[in-house]
Amino acid sequence: MGIELELAVLLGLLVIGTSVFAPFEVETPPWRKILKWVILVGLTLGLHAAVGHWALVPPLVLGAAGLTFHMVWCRKNAIDPLRATPRRRYYELRGWEWHE
Repeated sequence: MGIELELAVLLGLLVIGTSVFAPFEVETPPWRKILKWVILVGLTLGLHAAVGHWALVPPLVLGAAGLTFHMVWCRKNAIDPLRATPRRRYYELRGWEWHE
């Protein structure tokens, strides 16, 4: 198997990640979300040429670290880690302007 495994894992991370964590990125500028994925995909595919399927380690480790940080941060700040509620409090913590 060639690079298909890396592409499938990246696609899975993208679909699941954006579906589950969309409520947490409502006010994040599109360019920032796109840049994050360009860097992650570029790193993974660039590493694939050098180290083969070991290139999957960085996105999986970064994803696990991000999920752990997310859960801890949300619990510490009394935010539901799946729904981003209470929404007003979450906006305040992110420094976003709350719109009624």
